[in-house]
Amino acid sequence: MEESKSDDALYASELLPKESAGPVALSVRRAKQLISLYTMAQNPNMTHLKTSERVVLPPLWIRCDGSDPECTRWLGAEPLKAGNKITGINIYMVTCNADKTCFANLEELKMAHKVKHHSSIVTTKGFAQYELIRAAAIEDTIVESESNISIDIMWNTVDKILQPPPLTAAATLNISLESGDPRSPVYPLYRELQFLLVSLKTGVTEWPESLESKSAFELVQGFLTDLKKLDVYCTSGNENGTENIKSDTAAVDSSMKSIFSERGGLDFAEQLWCKMRSVSSYQELVECFTLIIKSLEHGEVQPWIHQGSSSLLSKLIQQSYHGKMKAVSLSGITPVQMLLEIGLDKMKKDYISFFIGQELATLTYLDYFISTSVDLQEQVHRVQKLHHMLEIMVSCTVLLQFKHENLFPLTQTCLKYYKENPLNEKHVFQLPIRPALVKKFYENDHPEIWKVDISSGHGQKEVKTTWQVSTSPPVEHMISNNIGLLCDSTVNGSTEERMYFITMTNCSQVHFT
Repeated sequence: MEESKSDDALYASELLPKESAGPVALSVRRAKQLISLYTMAQNPNMTHLKTSERVVLPPLWIRCDGSDPECTRWLGAEPLKAGNKITGINIYMVTCNADKTCFANLEELKMAHKVKHHSSIVTTKGFAQYELIRAAAIEDTIVESESNISIDIMWNTVDKILQPPPLTAAATLNISLESGDPRSPVYPLYRELQFLLVSLKTGVTEWPESLESKSAFELVQGFLTDLKKLDVYCTSGNENGTENIKSDTAAVDSSMKSIFSERGGLDFAEQLWCKMRSVSSYQELVECFTLIIKSLEHGEVQPWIHQGSSSLLSKLIQQSYHGKMKAVSLSGITPVQMLLEIGLDKMKKDYISFFIGQELATLTYLDYFISTSVDLQEQVHRVQKLHHMLEIMVSCTVLLQFKHENLFPLTQTCLKYYKENPLNEKHVFQLPIRPALVKKFYENDHPEIWKVDISSGHGQKEVKTTWQVSTSPPVEHMISNNIGLLCDSTVNGSTEERMYFITMTNCSQVHFT
């Protein structure tokens, strides 16, 4: 620092992050000096500062390097106000210590709080967070993904450190799920959606490698040949379907299959989509549609289709009933658009079948997600939202054994969010629940976070002491040599060593009047 700069400028400049590094962590000594300056600037009794009008500053939080004996990680200051008048400052000190001897006794914490704040009565509030998806298993295997389902539990009156939450506590489920787990019952539908997305993005230039033994053209050709032999197809509607769509992934447990079963009654266009998902080139796509249109023009097939479809292929099929079909040029993006349309139609019906069949939503609530009044790209994005919601419902049913009474409000939460926001698989959806509903998933496991708040006083004179233990560092700027407290944790019968960090937050007050 240049000598011409004042001491105030010296300390303030050290709060600013350097371009080549992350946020700066100060020594506790310098952090305390900044807190003192902040407090003086807010104090209306400091008349010698000759400030015309005092402005209430935002709260100040300063990262500390933990080099002091208490391992201080943050110092904070926050104004206390009565209307527009500043009456004092709350000062916070956050320490993080991994020494096993720091595993506190609740009665000692309460006594220390009483002595420090001259309180005769204190209240305690508990909080525990458990990871549920890590403890929940599918076929005795732990689900490993970026997905996370956890529960936050809060209660009054804590009896001891690490007290298990009472079943009468208030609880909130936190759900953050990413689509695409191969073990999910809806993974085949996810694969369909991915093909739709690839088709939308790549158009005529690139196609995914087919996993089928036969080409898409061979599958379509065989399908049309079979239809010519079925005289009753166009009148019966084939409500049972001429073919069940078989999953090209490993079989899942029968109990999982019942959650999301394959929809029957696929019409002609939907079954074509199932064959043409294996198309491997633009040329093959053109050949498939050429073959289909010729069969319709010659009256070789008069297939049944669902009412309400607005796809170009559906319109051609309806025209074929009257022996007059408009010419379609299978060039440019037209074949890709035709494929996207029949895929979207089929998948929308799959999602509608689930949400309405499970009585989780009405057609009116789903109208936004299945609307054809927007372009194809937006339609695909809305179908992605439907799929994400489906993954959440199925996962909560499979992993947590949720029933309709819990799935219904969760569905409404998801629908509301996705009507107003873009697709975000990292978003955390929250649902208030009873702890008893998921207790079996966490009762034998250690919490990810457990803390107790000890407080006294009321209103602006309330002061709080917090003791917390967590499995991850509570602050991102912890130095690398600060190891956590190692404890044994049992998950699905196996014991693993887990690292814990113990954090204390102390509050004190400075009153100006």
